[in-house]
Amino acid sequence: MAATARFDVVAIGNAIVDVLARADDALIEAEGLTKGSMRLIDGAEAERLYAAMGPAIEMSGGSAANTLAGMAALGERCAFIGQVADDQLGAVFTHDLRALGVAYETPALKEGAPTARCLILVTPDGQRTMNTFLGASHLLDQAMIDEAWIADAEILYLEGYLWDPPLSRAAMRRAIDVARAAGRKVAFTLSDAFIIERHGPDFRALIAEGLFDILFANEVEIRALAETQDFEAAVARIAPQVPLLVVTRGSHGALAIQGGVRTEVPAEPIETVVDTTGAGDLFAAGFLSGLAEGRPIADCLTMGAVCAREIIAQVGPRAQTDLKAKVAARLG
Repeated sequence: MAATARFDVVAIGNAIVDVLARADDALIEAEGLTKGSMRLIDGAEAERLYAAMGPAIEMSGGSAANTLAGMAALGERCAFIGQVADDQLGAVFTHDLRALGVAYETPALKEGAPTARCLILVTPDGQRTMNTFLGASHLLDQAMIDEAWIADAEILYLEGYLWDPPLSRAAMRRAIDVARAAGRKVAFTLSDAFIIERHGPDFRALIAEGLFDILFANEVEIRALAETQDFEAAVARIAPQVPLLVVTRGSHGALAIQGGVRTEVPAEPIETVVDTTGAGDLFAAGFLSGLAEGRPIADCLTMGAVCAREIIAQVGPRAQTDLKAKVAARLG
């Protein structure tokens, strides 16, 4: 039995600054983009697209970092491992995360690529189309992994996006080994269907090895992982392979399957969807916070749904409302 941990969750993910701008469908079409998707771009494309965007808002982001920001707002103990450069955006990212109460000590890179940024085009329907320049974030080396932190966290939370670069993939594999050796749980979020297209065999092998205790996915991702277009067939295929499967379904709510027991909750009501950026990240924040507090799975799902609702009612992935108060009002 693992000893009492210093952290509820330590996450490893891309350290990214988001650049958000309103855009109409015509721009999405003109750029040849798939609305609602995420693609990787190089530095030159990042500069070109930035010039084509309208007025923008810059704020710290990154999937796993967003999740920890939400958890910290809910009162949980969190730490983040991710790579920034020694530049202005790197300083912004570091300040923002620490100011939220998340422990973050990964040394900034003095040379090489700049801090990562994600150019996000938000269309009138609230859909976000993400164009990510990974920059320094994909240079996370095993030497930057704080093994003491990982061994001292109840859950190690891994972001699928960071599986793409070979260097950071090796770092994450090492982190899994450290967490396992310390008797800690490992949670993994699939992040995006395009990551599964590139690394599906890897993910299926890790699941088959029993290395993930908790798996987060949305409808598109679970179908891609299971290699079927039938949602229920996909859930039936993956659920027996992980102790806890959590699947978000947008306006159709969310479900979790643990030990063969399926629990479902509806989406929380919302008048207007403003921006879906970070919805899955904040759902994970609510769910993991529920686990940290020892709540029933139904409450964990509801906490996730409440946090997701709050984030899609605003612009950007960092909550501008009191998440703790919103959850208390809903669940007590």
